[in-house]
Amino acid sequence: MMGKATILVADDDAAIRTVLNQALSRAGYEVRITSNAATLWRWISAGDGDLVITDVIMPDENAFDLLPRIRRARPDLPVLVMSAQNTFMTAIKASEGGAYDYLPKPFDLTEMISIIGRALSEPRKLAAQPEESSEGMPLVGRSTAMQEIYRVLARLMQTDLTLMITGESGTGKELVARALHDYGKRRNGPFVAINMAAIPRDLIESELFGHEKGAFTGAQNKSTGRFEQAEGGTLFLDEIGDMPMDAQTRLLRVLQQGEYTTVGGRTPIKTDVRIVAATNKDLKILINQGLFREDLFYRLNVVPLRLPSLRDRAEDVPDLVRHFVRQAVGEGLDAKRFDGEALDLLKAYAWPGNVRELENVVRRVMALYPQDVITREIIDNELRSESPEPASPQGSSSIGPTTIAQSVEENMRRYFAGFGDDLPPSGLYQRVLEEVEYPLILAALTATRGNQIKAADLLGLNRNTLRKKIRELGVTVYRSPRLA
Repeated sequence: MMGKATILVADDDAAIRTVLNQALSRAGYEVRITSNAATLWRWISAGDGDLVITDVIMPDENAFDLLPRIRRARPDLPVLVMSAQNTFMTAIKASEGGAYDYLPKPFDLTEMISIIGRALSEPRKLAAQPEESSEGMPLVGRSTAMQEIYRVLARLMQTDLTLMITGESGTGKELVARALHDYGKRRNGPFVAINMAAIPRDLIESELFGHEKGAFTGAQNKSTGRFEQAEGGTLFLDEIGDMPMDAQTRLLRVLQQGEYTTVGGRTPIKTDVRIVAATNKDLKILINQGLFREDLFYRLNVVPLRLPSLRDRAEDVPDLVRHFVRQAVGEGLDAKRFDGEALDLLKAYAWPGNVRELENVVRRVMALYPQDVITREIIDNELRSESPEPASPQGSSSIGPTTIAQSVEENMRRYFAGFGDDLPPSGLYQRVLEEVEYPLILAALTATRGNQIKAADLLGLNRNTLRKKIRELGVTVYRSPRLA
C-alpha cells in the first residue's frame, strides 16, 4: 500500500478512542476518530479510510446494522469489530456481517496492530452472505478462554477445514461441533454424530461406511452408513481415539481421496462431508503405542481446538447456571434463583465432570428443592454428595496400596461423573489397563531421575521388561527432573 494507511475508528468511549489514536499513530498510521456511526458512515461513503475499527454499540446505531451497508458500498474495506458483549453470537454476527476479525474488550494492542497489518496486506476474501442466523446461544461464557474459541469458530464457519476438538469429558465437544455446523456453510445439510466408544469395534466400519447384503454374518440387508447419511453436511466423529485400526485405514482413504467403499462393496463412492473429530485422549500417546495412525492424526488435526475445562473458566459458571435454569424452566420446572453465595460456591468447585456435571447439579436442585431461592447450604449439600471424601486409613499417612486404591477410585468416580446419567462404553477394564501403563512408567522414571534400574525395582519389573515397554510405549526417559 502506497503511503500511510488511514484507519477510521468509531467508539463512544473517549478513553478507548485516545488509546487507539496514540497506539495506531505510533505504529505509523493516519487515524481519524469519531464517537458515532453517522460520522463513520459519512467517511466510508466518501471513500475515506483503508480500514475500519468499530465498536458494536454506539449511541446512534449498532455496528451490525452498519456492516451490510459497508459491504455493499465498499466490499474491499476491512472492518475490525470490537465489543464488550463477549458472547458466541457476537463473534458469529461479526463474521456473518463480513467483518475481517472480531476482538473482545479488553483487547490486546499488540494483537490488534498485528491483525491490522494482515488485513491491509492481504487481498479481501469475501464469503457469500449466509441466511439470517436463528436466535439462541449454543455456547455460553464470556471468559478469555471461551473468547478464543468463539474467534476460531467464527473464522471456520465458511470453510470446510477438518477440525480436531480435544478436551476433558463434559467440556462440550459435540456442542462446539454442532455450532460450527449450524452457523456454517453446511447448515442446510445434515449433522450426523457417531461415538466410536459406544459401538462394538467389529461394527464400526459398517456403521461408518454401510455394508452390502451378505457382507458378514447377520448382514441380511444392505445398510447405509453415517457417511451417506451425512452427505452434504457434517459428520462428527466422537471419541476418535477408540476407532480400530482397520476403520482408521478406511477413514484415511476418505480424507485423502474423497471416496469410500461399503463393507463388502467394490465400487468407490464419492462423498462430500465435512469431518469434525473429537477426543478426550492424548492421540500422540496412542500413536506411540501403535493404536492410532500418525498419518490419520495429521489429516484430522488440520485445525486443532482444545476446549478449556470448567475449572479453567470458573468465571463462566454464573452465566452457565442461568442458561441451564432457563432451559429447565422451558421444560416445565419451576423457576429458581441462585443467590450470590451459592454461585460463589459453584465457582469454587473443581467440576471433574465439567459443564455436563454442572448442568446435572442445576437440574437436580431445581427439581428436588421447593425453595424459590437456591442457597449456599443447598449447593454445599449437593456438592458434598457429588464429591464424597474418601475415608483415609487411621494412623497412616504413607504412600501405599491403600492410598493408591483411593486415588484410582477417586479418578474413576470423576470419569463416571462425566457421563452424567449414562454409563461409559463397554471394555473399560482393558482400556484402563492400556492407558495406565504409560503414565505409571513415566512417573517411576521421573521419580528415579531416569535411573532404569531403580525404576524397574520400584515397579517390580525385570529391567529388560521395563526397557521393552519404554520402547513400545515411546516413553521419554527423563534424567534430571524431580517430582514436584
